[in-house]
Amino acid sequence: MTEFPPGPHTRAAVPLAPSLDPTLAAAHMPRQFRPLDWRVAWIAGTGIVLAALVALVAQWLTGLIGLVTNLVYYGRISTDFTSPAHNTLGVWAIGIPVLGGLVVGLMARFGSRAIRGHGIPEAMEQVLRNDSRIPPIITWLKPVSSAVAIGTGGPFGAEGPIIATGGALGSLLGQWLHVTADERKTLLAAGAAAGMAAVFAAPVAAVLLAVELLLFERRARSLIPVALAAMVGAGMHVYFDGAGAVFPMPTVQSASLVALATYVALGALVGVASVGVTRLSYGIEDAFERLPIHWMWWPAIGGLVVGIVGYFMPRTLGVGYDNISLVLSGGIGMGAMLALCLMKLLSWSVALGSGTSGGTLAPLFTIGGALGGAIGIALATYVPWLGVDPKLAALVCMAAMFAGASRAFLTAVVFSFETTQQTHGLLPLLGGCAAAFLVSGLMMRNTIMTEKIVRRGVRVPSEYSADFLDQVHVGDACSRDVVSLKAGQTLGEVRQWLATGGKKASHQGFPILGNQGGELLGVLTRRDLFDPARPDEVTLDTLLRRPPLVVRADHSLREAADHMVEAGVGRLIVVDPRVPMKMLGIITRGDLLAAHAHRLRSAREASRHFRFRERKQR
Repeated sequence: MTEFPPGPHTRAAVPLAPSLDPTLAAAHMPRQFRPLDWRVAWIAGTGIVLAALVALVAQWLTGLIGLVTNLVYYGRISTDFTSPAHNTLGVWAIGIPVLGGLVVGLMARFGSRAIRGHGIPEAMEQVLRNDSRIPPIITWLKPVSSAVAIGTGGPFGAEGPIIATGGALGSLLGQWLHVTADERKTLLAAGAAAGMAAVFAAPVAAVLLAVELLLFERRARSLIPVALAAMVGAGMHVYFDGAGAVFPMPTVQSASLVALATYVALGALVGVASVGVTRLSYGIEDAFERLPIHWMWWPAIGGLVVGIVGYFMPRTLGVGYDNISLVLSGGIGMGAMLALCLMKLLSWSVALGSGTSGGTLAPLFTIGGALGGAIGIALATYVPWLGVDPKLAALVCMAAMFAGASRAFLTAVVFSFETTQQTHGLLPLLGGCAAAFLVSGLMMRNTIMTEKIVRRGVRVPSEYSADFLDQVHVGDACSRDVVSLKAGQTLGEVRQWLATGGKKASHQGFPILGNQGGELLGVLTRRDLFDPARPDEVTLDTLLRRPPLVVRADHSLREAADHMVEAGVGRLIVVDPRVPMKMLGIITRGDLLAAHAHRLRSAREASRHFRFRERKQR
């Protein structure tokens, strides 16, 4: 420590004021971070109740889709979840998606424009920009509009609207309850995960989807409620629909090394295709933006394309979950798979670009699976020595398409495993999705989930890493040689010393010590010392307004930074954790920034450190 007037240089600790006992010192320290507390248990319990409600809503929504489909395509009243592909309406079937698009356009125009699209980007935007507050009207308008769009032949999956509705219910509950913005985000993600698990009985994939696309973090405080909600959603699915695979397929055998390398190559190829699919969908959306008519009419125009494509290939109509099962089981030939891939891509991309309401997961899986199945058949026929199984190729490419388009890499791998229950598919899935992720990341900055909101100016996190400041102790970054002032000094003599411009006089803050025992009384800044309203005759102890804010040397820099923000200061006194009445140094905002130098060097500076032998210690 260094005192003014200049005294002998010492690094010995300075005792705090006798009045600043350990209890008072603790009151002026940052709160120690606790990853779990009873508040988490309460949020988890709330998430469980929410998940049960979302699972019931999922059943209601699928029933509503079935009701609309049966009514408009088959003229019967039934809630059975059926495909419109088997209708006998002939050319009249072309008009049904047009009418559905017209209804959705009217609902968006006079209800809420937020129902347009597949729901996940809109939920991401609310998380990142609006403290996870989704308008209450979305909780019923989104599922109803999606039921109309999908029930009238829209080539979308039911999972997107259910995920969006679950998230909206979680947000609504979080707005009604007395919770923090972080807790409301957790409830939103829990509702979304419960919705996905309720549709596909894929709880682990649902948790990963929430982490990769909604939470943008992996903390115990959010992970536990989301995991429990996903478990309840999947349990409700088993109760209503049974425990079998959602997409059943014949058992596949483990892949040889040559086949495994081929699946990785297929994943890379599909990664390129996923970039093309993403750019195509947003290119069509941009084309609709240039139309000289109101956006309310766009879904009807998209519905016309859906109807025409559906007339020539009825399998493109509706959610198409049966198409995914058919592709994975090898139930159709190579030509039929290619036709399904291209026609589904055309129908879905135009409908999505028109701004109607529906999901993207099932269409991407259909397109990727059909493409992979067709390539797999070709390889098995013409290059049999590769050992490629067309069914496994379809599974890998199905997941790789979603991984490349959304960058939800782990979600794609685990989802494909959970919905097919194919253990031997895990290794090819991991390699293929990793390749697709790599290729997509190199070729495309944004994803099918983020492009829309990035265009609106939203900055979406793309990587999740541990907080660097949380890994560094205050004692390792603080300044130990602290320049301090005496309580009895006058402002005049301190101002005269500061005017000399010496190195020690250039600091922005100075601890104030007692005249006798050197006890710490507080901290004054340069602004305090140069305040023209204070005369030169006053002593420094009369300028102190509050006890010094302190931090222990074993606190993290993150805790210190949060303490600075909450207190509105730029420096903290560092005390010894073993002897909390002693000052060790001072930590400033500049020290926090300087601590990042090591992180930047670790990320940017490449070097070689290999040695055959360790250096001998002297």
